[in-house]
Amino acid sequence: MKQVRLADGTPWPAIGLGTWRLGEQPSARHDEVVAVRRAIDLGYRLIDTAEMYGNGGAETVVGEALAAALRAGDCRRDEFVVVSKVLPGHASADGVVAACERSLERLRLDRIDLYLLHWPGPHPLVATIDGFEALRARGAITRWGVSNFDQAAMAAVMKLRAGSFCAANQVYYSLGERGADFDLRPWQQKRAMPLMAYCPIDQGSLARDARLAALARPLGLTAAQLALAWTVRDDDVIAIPKAVREPHLRDNLAAGDLELDAATRSALDALFPPPRRRRALAMV
Repeated sequence: MKQVRLADGTPWPAIGLGTWRLGEQPSARHDEVVAVRRAIDLGYRLIDTAEMYGNGGAETVVGEALAAALRAGDCRRDEFVVVSKVLPGHASADGVVAACERSLERLRLDRIDLYLLHWPGPHPLVATIDGFEALRARGAITRWGVSNFDQAAMAAVMKLRAGSFCAANQVYYSLGERGADFDLRPWQQKRAMPLMAYCPIDQGSLARDARLAALARPLGLTAAQLALAWTVRDDDVIAIPKAVREPHLRDNLAAGDLELDAATRSALDALFPPPRRRRALAMV
């Protein structure tokens, strides 16, 4: 598995597990817990979730699966990167702390490894960062970051007190949505700040793309694997595709070991051209 290094040199896996849309239906909870547990058994060591997903339901699913794996001795807590996000409406200095405590309870953990502001919201960023720093000081989170922030917003974060502690930015990034390539990703690369890519298979549409499948087939890959391999091609991006079926879990994880040659990269650029001007980041 490729590794992405944080600014302090800490390595994180380039492929993680997304959990958007989990926890929404109580009747599906058992199967979802089984799916996350299976992902852990297969080797996933980075799991992304959020208090928004299923109104806390996804965190509950992750917490139950991870607790079961830890009890069974199938993994160690220090092997995992658990990512969660606070809703903007909860992101006052005190609200961040209270939201994190609720997330920790649902996750059955004593710390979150990376805690993100889900998108820019009504509270001043300086207050949100104060809350993050209070949580970091007491060990409730190890690192904090943001999500859905463009380059201008990231530059504003860096100007704030403690803004330099921002560890990552999670955005919609894929072959079909390359807006971050124009200025955001180069800006983050200069600062050794990983980009976390949600929806790296364009919510499944790239897996069904006939042009991508034709390029992937001679390589012995699925279209989805090729899309994921492209997303993590340069060791500065962490992709967090959501999957629940075992074949998809296996295929996605295997994509983290792939290297694309120059000809394949050029062919992908021809099919999905990089942006030539700044445009708004996609967001779902």
